[in-house]
Amino acid sequence: MPAPSERLAGLGLELPDVVPPVAAYQPAVRTGSYVYTAGQLPIRDGDLITTGKVGADVTVEEAAACARQCALNALAAAASQSGGLDRIARIVKAVVFVASTPDFTGQPVVANGASELLGEVFDDAGLHARSAVGVTVLPLDAPVEVELVVEVG
Repeated sequence: MPAPSERLAGLGLELPDVVPPVAAYQPAVRTGSYVYTAGQLPIRDGDLITTGKVGADVTVEEAAACARQCALNALAAAASQSGGLDRIARIVKAVVFVASTPDFTGQPVVANGASELLGEVFDDAGLHARSAVGVTVLPLDAPVEVELVVEVG
């Protein structure tokens, strides 16, 4: 079975640099055999992919792409504390926050952008528990934020 880094490369992706914190926290913290990431925004090359609320300014498809980028950023943060992507043995939990209008109820569909990437990279070890939560606003007016708990092997 290919290693997670090989699967990621097969998707035409590479692990980005860890996104620097926007406030007073660490991007990820390891305790024992687990790494907890801070919430990761859809930042690519130093900029948010898009801003706004899902159900108004941002489409479900755009938000799912944001969730995918958030998950990639979370993997970079987790890998920085685990000795590399291939040292991550399992994705335990994903929490996906979706800044959305009050009538929007498709948070799980948006969260699939993150979950599907994790499955593509880690196969069965990418199957995880998940929460998809609608919120009023996220930092920097990001539409999506993702945090992960991973087990290091």
